[in-house]
Amino acid sequence: MDMKKKIMTGAVTLLSVAVLAACSQNSKDIVTMKGDTITVDEFYNQVKNSSAAQEVLLSMTINNVFEKKYGKNVSEKEVNEVYEKSAKTYGDAFSSVLARSGLTTETYKAQIRTNKLVEYAVKKAAEKELNDDAYKAAYETYTPEVTAQIIKLSDEATAKSVAEKAKNGEDFTQLAKDNSTDKNTKDKGGETKFDSASTDVPDDVKKAAFGLEVNGISDVITVKASNSSTASYYVVKLTKKTDKSAKWQDYKKRLKEIIVAQKQSNRSYIQKVISKELSEANIKVKDQAFQNLFTQYIGSTGTSSSTSTSGSSSSSGSSSK
Repeated sequence: MDMKKKIMTGAVTLLSVAVLAACSQNSKDIVTMKGDTITVDEFYNQVKNSSAAQEVLLSMTINNVFEKKYGKNVSEKEVNEVYEKSAKTYGDAFSSVLARSGLTTETYKAQIRTNKLVEYAVKKAAEKELNDDAYKAAYETYTPEVTAQIIKLSDEATAKSVAEKAKNGEDFTQLAKDNSTDKNTKDKGGETKFDSASTDVPDDVKKAAFGLEVNGISDVITVKASNSSTASYYVVKLTKKTDKSAKWQDYKKRLKEIIVAQKQSNRSYIQKVISKELSEANIKVKDQAFQNLFTQYIGSTGTSSSTSTSGSSSSSGSSSK
């Protein structure tokens, strides 16, 4: 379950409101019309078997369990930083992106907070498992930080021309400033630092850089986008590297970061952590409609034998806040 990238649909967000209302008190009218009404109970019984409603209750439960145990470890500042980064990425389109996803500023920040809570729990679990064998395994595939200049281009012909000019002695810094499409590095002549675990540089680019001698210049490196048929093209000049120490202890701090980051992106490990936390929270499902909801994490949840109304569903692993 990818808690970092999960975006709810509009239907899920609307249903979450319905579930919260259903959990609040005795049935109330939602809609009235000539000679008839639609109550919270009636609406709840219609939607509770949908996959969207199941998703809402699962998310609510995970949030409540992790908030209670780890809430003090996730600050409002952290949540706002993630939110602002998304806002910057989408720019003027951000509001419409949220709206299309059925989200508001408040619901999106709540979603971010849940993700951060799970991230923190995964981090603590991973740190408890650290030992010398784990460090040594990470060390074997680790390449220490290098400094390089990278020119990113959008078409192959231009990339080949730039690579040829660089190899013929033209100033690489100026070539980067004049041609690179990487806004983060072009004004610095393409200069950046990275090691084998860095995520800001594509793997193929890192591999090419690690294979160069100092002041060596690569051929054109083609990197295809994972979610489309488009490609970017890179030319790299290595400007500084250090020999790898024979002792893994010299990189212990960085290796710890790498090991934890790998766990935080491992779906099965995330599920393992969620399973442990939900099991310890002693989840009990009170409505048959949700009897299989948590089996992916904790198996049987002690579902009651009779289907309950909205009033009893309030104890389905979470309560409204």
